[in-house]
Amino acid sequence: MMLNLARLLAVMIAGSASVGGLSPAEAETFEIAGKNGVILQATRVATFDEPWAMTFLPDGTMLVTTKPGKLFHVTQEGDKVEVDGMWEVAYGGQGGLGDVVLHPKFAQNNFVYISYAETLDNGSTFGAVVARAGFDRSGRKPKLSDVRTIWTQEPKLPGRAHYSHRIAFGPDGMLFITSGDRRKQRPAQDFAKALGKIIRLNDDGSVPDDNPWQDKGDLAKTYWSMGHRNLLGIDFDSQGRLWTHEMGPRHGDELNLIVNGDNYGWPVVSNGDNYSGVPIPDHDTRPEFAAPEVFWVPAISPAGFVIYDGDMFPDWRGDGFIGGLSSRALVRVDIEADSAKEAERFEWGKRIREVEQGPDGALWVLEDRSGARLLKLTPKN
Repeated sequence: MMLNLARLLAVMIAGSASVGGLSPAEAETFEIAGKNGVILQATRVATFDEPWAMTFLPDGTMLVTTKPGKLFHVTQEGDKVEVDGMWEVAYGGQGGLGDVVLHPKFAQNNFVYISYAETLDNGSTFGAVVARAGFDRSGRKPKLSDVRTIWTQEPKLPGRAHYSHRIAFGPDGMLFITSGDRRKQRPAQDFAKALGKIIRLNDDGSVPDDNPWQDKGDLAKTYWSMGHRNLLGIDFDSQGRLWTHEMGPRHGDELNLIVNGDNYGWPVVSNGDNYSGVPIPDHDTRPEFAAPEVFWVPAISPAGFVIYDGDMFPDWRGDGFIGGLSSRALVRVDIEADSAKEAERFEWGKRIREVEQGPDGALWVLEDRSGARLLKLTPKN
């Protein structure tokens, strides 16, 4: 009786229905009820230790990264094989293997872009890197080949936090990289440090000549926007506009519509406060800085981001989906024109690291930490 009661309470707390008396953490399939009454069916496809990112290949299979440094090729049925050719990464803290995306012309060139943390001095300093590699499936096992460094985060600093290093390609084929402030704050306002910035490059790593800051030094020529903290989500909407989210300090997480040349204010302004409790002026006190379209107090700890454009959930086209770590939720954001607001949360008691849209319009999420599940989310029939 006590066991059954505990399971019932766990399900109620997670906001989801159990299957066969099992909690969502135990079930192969389970239901997740949103706050607005929408019910999703979640199906466990595979499990990983500390997964961080995923992307879909043209044939519907996936590439999944894990923070300790493994890259997996995964089918939608859950078969997975480790990809050969991965290199050592600086695993620890918030660092390790990070994002993975395909080149827009992947069908022609087989290029994948991978971000990771590295150290070049035996662990004294660290920084993020984006590399390009060929993805080869011609042999017995898939492998990476012809690896080339595309971008290196500068400067390298002590500590293993706030790398950000999310990657996205714009509609015009330009490469965008989020570069966190490395928890040092001030570099986000320093043109001589490529930290707390969004980086824009050509697909080969060269610097385009139409980035906004051409007279602030060579590093600044790579910047698209500045004044950011720790950006762990990036995507383009159907109009080609760039959206990113970032973790605030003590609360004040943000979703921003990014405009080239804008300064988003960190660490001068924030709708959160310092961890010490010392307040930070809010955005509305400094109108020269771009304010977020929506912010969260208390924090949701956003990680992973996709703007939905599929057919499986037609009412959600144009909405953003954000994985929540501390909030343990998948957060749906209603985006209308240049404004946004939280519309719904789906909770099942797990930290959500990544969210992507599948080829058929289903939503796919990666839970966080050891034993994390890859889940496919579909409408309840």
